Amino acid sequence: MIGVLRQFSGTQFALAALGLAALTIAGAWAFEIVGGYQPCALCLTQRNPYYFGIPLLAIAVLIAVRGSHRGALRTLLGLATAVFLVGAGYGVYHSGVEWGWWPGPAACGAGSDTAESVGDLLTQLETVQIIRCDEVQWRAFGLTFANYNVLISLAIAMLSLGALSRTYGSSSVSQ
Repeated sequence: MIGVLRQFSGTQFALAALGLAALTIAGAWAFEIVGGYQPCALCLTQRNPYYFGIPLLAIAVLIAVRGSHRGALRTLLGLATAVFLVGAGYGVYHSGVEWGWWPGPAACGAGSDTAESVGDLLTQLETVQIIRCDEVQWRAFGLTFANYNVLISLAIAMLSLGALSRTYGSSSVSQ
């Protein structure tokens, strides 16, 4: 595998990062829409790096294919690397909540303290469905959605870093 990656150009690394990111967010939507899994607040937060990172990577791929604006390309790839490292951090945090290592945010099941009366509280309880962040909805090979997000976000960050490293020290952006 490492030998194959050594042959990748910067453009191929960026395209692989973009493809993996797009497939991952599409997979998250498929689990939600088709599979019926409801995301918790932390699951939704973990999607934000994809929403920021995918456009960065798409623009980087376009610039790399054109072979121009190396400074902009480096900036975009550096930002994408940072964005997906943040995404991995979100996944680590959510994984810790799932394993009970630390508490999750109030939006993850602690409820609301905005009720004015017992009647208001009962009405809120009847109408609000809170998906708890500390209750695992799905596992495959012992890993949860959050655990997989850590691994995938790190892979995307490493692919982005690979693309970035290929833009330094070469006379062509695509090398």
